[in-house]
Amino acid sequence: MITRRALNRTLLHRQSLLERSDQPVTAMVERLVGMQAQEPFSAYYGLWSRLRGFTPDDLGTLLTDRTVVRAPLHRATIHLVTAADHARVEPVLRDVLRRRFGSSPFKAVLPGLDPGEFTATAHALLVERPRTRAELSTDLARHWPDRDPESLGIAATHLLPVVQIPPRGVWGRSGRATWAAADHWLGTPGSTLDPAPDLEGFLRRYLAAFGPATVKDMTLWSGLTRLKDVVRGMDLRVVHDETGRELFDVPDAPLLDPDTPAPARFLPEFDNLLLGHDDRTRVISDEDYRRGIVIGGKPTLLVDGFVHGTWTLRDGLDIRIFRPLTDTQREDVLDEGTRLLKFADASGEVRITDA
Repeated sequence: MITRRALNRTLLHRQSLLERSDQPVTAMVERLVGMQAQEPFSAYYGLWSRLRGFTPDDLGTLLTDRTVVRAPLHRATIHLVTAADHARVEPVLRDVLRRRFGSSPFKAVLPGLDPGEFTATAHALLVERPRTRAELSTDLARHWPDRDPESLGIAATHLLPVVQIPPRGVWGRSGRATWAAADHWLGTPGSTLDPAPDLEGFLRRYLAAFGPATVKDMTLWSGLTRLKDVVRGMDLRVVHDETGRELFDVPDAPLLDPDTPAPARFLPEFDNLLLGHDDRTRVISDEDYRRGIVIGGKPTLLVDGFVHGTWTLRDGLDIRIFRPLTDTQREDVLDEGTRLLKFADASGEVRITDA
């Protein structure tokens, strides 16, 4: 049996949130099996909280030289992955995007379309040059003038392997979401046309970064379904939590002492830590979850390993805490907040108020 607090410390350890890592940016992004990047700059703060000496240019350069990319993957949302990992992860998750589109109101555009002709046409347009979704919609409508243009554009970015390209996502810059064909952008023409998805390897990597976890945890994190038989067929360690639920884990992975100290950490909106499980009580209480901060995408503060408040950078750092801090905790939060201001090159003071 493993306690909730032991699950908390184990997760923080595997996410490099107990002690910052000296790994390269690419190694950390791959260790986490991608990072949520729906908000263009969230991954910068997530990496800063996990890597020692990280600077915005460390990631910005990798985006501009195409070593890492932002692409629709887990749960059909934008994730930051390395170029190498895109070739491994995208084939596993391709059906997730197709299924999400198939359950959307835009699916009505598909009946009567030849799937091969449609994807080939959309692919050719995105190879010709990157396009915003509005531009892609307009150009696809020239081929199918009887169809809703917006639905055509959305279909293309769900049914094709695509990436969002810089300058969007590059620190200090801005730009509309502009799409390119993944194989063309990454210089691997045709590489994603005949995928051999490694589902078991994908799930092992999840467990190494998020485990121990239930099948429902894996399902929510990835968007994949029907995982139960796959998981039970793998060589995994099984533990049980305090409620008796069955949790799976990679063999011999470390399980941390629940009394391991956990420093204050500032996490961005939609951080991996908060989206990796169906049962999030290992990092946030049910009471605090009902505040809507996870679904609402508010940056969060961890104190003693658990969500303890939210934060905003605006003329300084404003921190709203849910419960009183001890003197030691307050000093830790102020010190880490000062480091956050320096990282973001922001002026002003660190201010702590009650929620």
